[in-house]
Amino acid sequence: MSVRLQDILHCRKPSLREIGVIHCFTIGSRNLVLDVGSGSLHQMDDAALAVIKGLTGNPQALSLLINSRSEELSAIEAEIRSLIDQNQLFTQDSSGAVNAHMQTRKPVVKALCLHMAHDCNLQCKYCFAGDGTYNANDIDRGLMPLEVGKKALDFLIENSGARRNLEVDFFGGEPMLNFETVKELVAYGRVREKEAGKKFRFTLTTNGALLTGEANEYINKHFDNVVLSLDGRPEVHDKMRVKHDGSGSYAQISQKVKALADSRNHEKYYVRGTFTRYNQDFAADVMHLADIGFKHISIEPVVAPQEADYSLRRQDLPILFAEYEKLADALLQRERAGQGVHFFHFEMDLEGGPCLAKRVTGCGAGSEYLAVTPSGQLYPCHQFVGDEKFHLGDLNTGVVKQDMITEFSKCHVFAKPECTSCWAHYYCSGGCMANAYHTHGDILKPDKISCELQKKRIECALYILAERMG
Repeated sequence: MSVRLQDILHCRKPSLREIGVIHCFTIGSRNLVLDVGSGSLHQMDDAALAVIKGLTGNPQALSLLINSRSEELSAIEAEIRSLIDQNQLFTQDSSGAVNAHMQTRKPVVKALCLHMAHDCNLQCKYCFAGDGTYNANDIDRGLMPLEVGKKALDFLIENSGARRNLEVDFFGGEPMLNFETVKELVAYGRVREKEAGKKFRFTLTTNGALLTGEANEYINKHFDNVVLSLDGRPEVHDKMRVKHDGSGSYAQISQKVKALADSRNHEKYYVRGTFTRYNQDFAADVMHLADIGFKHISIEPVVAPQEADYSLRRQDLPILFAEYEKLADALLQRERAGQGVHFFHFEMDLEGGPCLAKRVTGCGAGSEYLAVTPSGQLYPCHQFVGDEKFHLGDLNTGVVKQDMITEFSKCHVFAKPECTSCWAHYYCSGGCMANAYHTHGDILKPDKISCELQKKRIECALYILAERMG
């Protein structure tokens, strides 16, 4: 394939079927170009960027260069041709085989989210789960009995096909309200994995309020990963993550969460926070968590109804974009000072990372990943729990809505019209299906605000990668 320079000179915009998709952006002093088909990342000077933009639909920028710097244009053309010949620029998408595979694949269940408690010792204002209770009816309120948990682990084994490695997240509400049952289920799982030739990977998601030294010792011995909820600065955390009496929880939780992270030698955990419209300066919250000693951090945008006063709005996007760029530079500065931390959304590997099939399917909710309520009801994921439309069955009957499983298994980037032409679709997996449904009533129609924020995070991750490479 070649791109003819005369096509540019005559201001003809080549179609995306003729040339592969690229994405051009500038952060700080770096002009970066991502070749989507190959995953190659290039840094360009202003003149080369003008040529690239001319190829993709901005011939006005190119015409200024043509009229004033023809010799430079020839050199740029030669470099572009070289990159094209090396399949590093305008590489045509070769994902047809993956798309065909997605149409015929038969996914198996590989992960469960066990709702150990539809109850919580906090009342976080932005909780999607109705203060941790999921607004549950009597049958699903309270704690998961041991026998239900055992059935869930058996269900996972029986429905995992030939897959050996299986994942279980002990979730809530607050799962440590039911911690003795959690420990019994871990023990049961270790017995069953040997019998079935499987391997369980256990994760705990907790607000940290019930952590103790004894609990930490057990968690460190038995859990592959821990997710710890902490929103950042005390005033930010305490505004949204409150106790039942309305008081803030930072003072109680922060030291306990830090003690667990310390006891794990700052490995195999991350602190997960949420930013809302009240703290659009969320970079300060990430830096606060880094300053008090955390090494693995994730601060996520809130998922909330648009009518909520703390929800993010389209008009907030420019502020949030600038904040992500500010955060990228602050993290780079820490890294150069030998105090680097891992920010979940900015870690990207263009050479390794997930395989292409994983990139286009995301979390696998509804087909590879299911949520189990305290009474044993099955849902596509924790964010669908309680919505009867998405009630798939229970641990006794198994999945009775196979058509819905099929619908979720086909919810990948190739099935989403808004994703197929987006430069970021191999890096975001089409976004969260639950968020799409709660915004538009359709799991195939991604939420626009979430998409824009995700694309900015990817740009910042690529920028950090370029800075690290020099």
